[in-house]
Amino acid sequence: MRKTLIALAVAAIAAPAFAADLKVAVDPTYEPFTFKTPQGDVTGFDVDIAKAVCEQIKRKCVFVEQVWDSMIPGLQAKKYDVIVSSMSMTDERRRVVDFSDRYYKTPSAVVLKKSAEYKGPASAKGLKIGVLKGSTQEKWANGELKPAGATIVPYEAQDQVYLDIKSGRLDGTVADKVEVNGGFLRKPEGADYGYKGPDQYETKYYGDGIGIAMRKNQGDLKKQINEAIKTIRSNGTYATIAKKYFDFDPYGN
Repeated sequence: MRKTLIALAVAAIAAPAFAADLKVAVDPTYEPFTFKTPQGDVTGFDVDIAKAVCEQIKRKCVFVEQVWDSMIPGLQAKKYDVIVSSMSMTDERRRVVDFSDRYYKTPSAVVLKKSAEYKGPASAKGLKIGVLKGSTQEKWANGELKPAGATIVPYEAQDQVYLDIKSGRLDGTVADKVEVNGGFLRKPEGADYGYKGPDQYETKYYGDGIGIAMRKNQGDLKKQINEAIKTIRSNGTYATIAKKYFDFDPYGN
């Protein structure tokens, strides 16, 4: 019995220590970045990046579904530890949360019927545009299209925008170019629609890329996540994940 207890004690000392689960907030209505499989599991580029980061920092990802407009309040209320859900790193958000280094950067764009006469915000008068509530695209639309006479309608989820475009209740949307391609344009209901105007990168609206958000004053966690992003970029993991969803490198310039 004594030998058994000693053996158990030695095994406990030798066993690797695992950190607590990392609770990761996602909005699963943003294909191909975060969406649900037919079985109801969350998947997508953001989800795979989160899992790769968790593997590097020796923590298990536990995904928490959250509507977009409540993402930051939920983080501050400690409902989860980080947000890995295509969140742009803007100055406004940096005042209330901290961010990791960038893990991708893609432009946004206006999407309307291919036949629409749109040459820029000045030609937006009379258009009814759906946007994701609380998004950088909503801020751009309110700042650039609304003053020109467009009506901007916020939605709790981006897939609801596409449903209302399909039904004729909206003329179009402002969205991430990659997301709107995967979530709408490449589907049958998006066949008559396309990008209009130039790509949107304006820093005052869109910040400087997409990062992992966390609460302020978590220097150790931020350092670990930044090292993990650097590692998966250098060891080929990032490229392998990206090729599952894109035919280009989404990391950007």
